[in-house]
Amino acid sequence: MTTDTQTKTRKQAEVGYETSTFVLGVGIVMAALVGLWGAACIASALIGSGPLNLLKNYFTALIG
Repeated sequence: MTTDTQTKTRKQAEVGYETSTFVLGVGIVMAALVGLWGAACIASALIGSGPLNLLKNYFTALIG
């Protein structure tokens, strides 16, 4: 005579680890988007006014 047995395994997720991993991923994606937006703005300024004009205006904004 044979008896069928069932065993249940249970794995607990570490909520703190999962949350921090998700938040880190979101932070990395947001930082990448901000970097791409900044690069697009610099490229637009270079195309619109030229590199020398951009540098002149940048230093004017810094000095006042």
